[in-house]
Amino acid sequence: MINFIIRYLLIAVAIMVLAKYIQGIAVDSFTTSLLVALAMGFLNTFIKPVLKLLSFPITILTLGLFLLVINVVLVYVVSYFVQGFTVHGFIPPLLFSFGISLVSTILGWFFD
Repeated sequence: MINFIIRYLLIAVAIMVLAKYIQGIAVDSFTTSLLVALAMGFLNTFIKPVLKLLSFPITILTLGLFLLVINVVLVYVVSYFVQGFTVHGFIPPLLFSFGISLVSTILGWFFD
């Protein structure tokens, strides 16, 4: 349980850092970044597999590039539900999702 809490706190810090350096992403406070981390975790666990299954034919036709669109859509869904988290454009949420994935992967190496 402690590893879960530490992991999400570090992801929330990464969200604040990424929002500072990626123009088009804005986070109001650390509490907002915690909510964004939890919402992204929830969507990646429950909604993303369903979207991947439904979009399988398109993903095959685009050689997997459509998965990037799914990541951007998930970031926009989080921005819709979490007040204080705003996203503009296509490239900023794409870079944001890459950054969060990278941080999550690195943290997974240390905490698993």
